[in-house]
Amino acid sequence: MSHSHFRSHDSIHRYSAKKTVKPVNFICLAPEASSVSLMGDFNDWHPDSHPMRKQPDGAWLLQVPMNHGHHHYQFNVDGKPTLDPRAQGIARNEKNEKVSMLSVS
Repeated sequence: MSHSHFRSHDSIHRYSAKKTVKPVNFICLAPEASSVSLMGDFNDWHPDSHPMRKQPDGAWLLQVPMNHGHHHYQFNVDGKPTLDPRAQGIARNEKNEKVSMLSVS
């Protein structure tokens, strides 16, 4: 066996299903906003830790590496928590407020 074969087997072994992280694109259509950020269970709902970048078409974009499973999140549009109309579903947080839900598989 060549060394390259060992290396590829080792990398497959390292990235088991539980540890798999996938890049997820979050898109928020808020052309009038002056700032948009992403908050959710992956950043302890911190409103400023994941700022989004405004695109030429007025959409705000951020790619975040996400672990497998269900994630709850919201957009923070000019300081106002905002649901994602393109989310896979709606969930409720511990305050019984609606939040967006995403499933990463």
